[in-house]
This record gives sequence, structure tokens and C-alpha cells, in this order.
Amino acid sequence: MNAFFRTISMITLLAVATTANAQSSDDDQLKLAAMEALISAPPERALPLARKVLEGTHSDELKERALFVLSQIDSAEAQELLVATAKNAQGELREEAIRMIGISGNQDALAQLGALYSTGDRDLRDAVLEAYLIADDRESVFTLAANAQDEAEFEAAVDMLGAMGAKEELRQLRDRAEYSERWIDAIAISGDIEILRELAMDGSNLERQAQAIEAMGIVGGDEVDSTLVDIYRAATSEKIREAALDGMLIADNDDGVLALYRSSTNAAEKKELLQYLIMMDSDEIWNIIDATLEGTD
Repeated sequence: MNAFFRTISMITLLAVATTANAQSSDDDQLKLAAMEALISAPPERALPLARKVLEGTHSDELKERALFVLSQIDSAEAQELLVATAKNAQGELREEAIRMIGISGNQDALAQLGALYSTGDRDLRDAVLEAYLIADDRESVFTLAANAQDEAEFEAAVDMLGAMGAKEELRQLRDRAEYSERWIDAIAISGDIEILRELAMDGSNLERQAQAIEAMGIVGGDEVDSTLVDIYRAATSEKIREAALDGMLIADNDDGVLALYRSSTNAAEKKELLQYLIMMDSDEIWNIIDATLEGTD
């Protein structure tokens, strides 16, 4: 008997075992190693054995390995097993089944996660969002955000869209978001500098404007660096100037702050800019401090 069929035979014996007695650590590790061998096995061999493990009295850790094996099998039966586990299991095993559906990327299985999301707790909803992230299913996350029933649900979906770089979907939520801070942060994380700049130049809502200016620092880059310096210089309110400085701090644009410091003739302003340069650990800070103490700055 060759090595492959010896491995399959061993897994079969492990999968059909129904005893609930405690297993030794070595035995558990052997089972896990046997399950890992299924990853390279033909689907027609691996699927029934993974099913037996899931339906048996094995540890959750072993069952989670079986779920991963199923996620690698491109068949309706494998997806049905994942969905069934996502619907019927409890705790971490259920959440792992949901994530494995994301790894599989099967659209039919992913579509069934929406119903679970609507009736699940926070942990289950987070697992569904993670599955959509893994599968890069932006449309499903957008649907959850658009139909969110409360602020926490909306913000969780918006955060995920930001992580997915879903610029267009976030733009479509502009009215629904009412320019919330989490939506603005998600816009920044997605890299949509065009929308951020538009909001940063809109003085009709000072709070929203300041949030957008600060969020520009998340995007960073030369264009953002110069824009934040220009916003600071043109600002007519302390709130906007502080937002621009916070944006430069986030973007680590110490050159911009240094330029502002050197061009300023106001002692109070220079003190604030100096504090930012200290926080940013600017290479020039010690020269500035030395010049200040010497009275030459």
C-alpha cells in the first residue's frame, strides 16, 4: 500500500471514531496532521472524510481544519457543508465556517450569509463582514451599509468598505452617511483624495470640514502635504489650522510644519508649531531648540 492510501486509510479511521473520551496531546496532533494531508488529496477522497469529521465528535480545532479543506474544494456539496455549518454550529466553529465561505469565494454561498447577518450577534456579523472582505465582495458590504438599521451597524460596514478600497460604494453612501466621522475616515482609508479635498474646501460645516482636513493625512503623499500647508496658511479659524496640523502629524509631514515654523513671526504660533515638531521627532528639532535658547531664532 503506497503512502497516499495509507494516509487516507488512517484519516478514515479517525473520522469515523465516535468515542468522546479525552485524547492525548500526541493523538490530537496526529489527527491534525492527518487532516492537513487532505488538502492535497483528490476532492472525491477529501470531501467525504471532511464531512465525517464535521459530523463526528472531534475537537473544534480538527473541525476547523476540515472546514478549510472544504473551502478548497470547488463543488456544490462542499459549499453546502460550509453553509450548513455556518447556520447550525455555535461559537468560533460557526464563525470559522463563515470565514471559510469567504475564502472559497463561492457566490452562491456568500449570498446566503446576508440572512445570517440580519439575525446574528455582533461576533457573527463581524465574521460575515470578514468573509466579504476576504472574497472582495464589495456589493454585499455596500448592501449591508445601505440597509443598516442603526449607527453601529452602518459604521462597521463603512469601515469594511474603506478597508476594501471601495471608493465608488462609499461615494454612493454620501447622503446616507450624513458626513459622519467614520464615513470620512473610510473615504480616507480607501484613498479617495478627491472627495476629501472637496469636503476640506467646503466651509458650510466647520466640524465636517475639520474632519476631512485631518483625514487627508491618512492618505498622505506630496499632493496632500502641500495642500495641508496651503489650508493652514489660508485658515481663518483656529479649528481649521489645528486640523491641518493634525493632518500633517498623521502624514508625518514635518517638512511642512518646519516651513510654517520658519515663516511665522508670531511667538504663540511658533510655540505650537515647535510642539508639533517635537511630537513628530523632526531631524531639525534640536537645531531649532539650540537656536531658540541662543536667541538666534
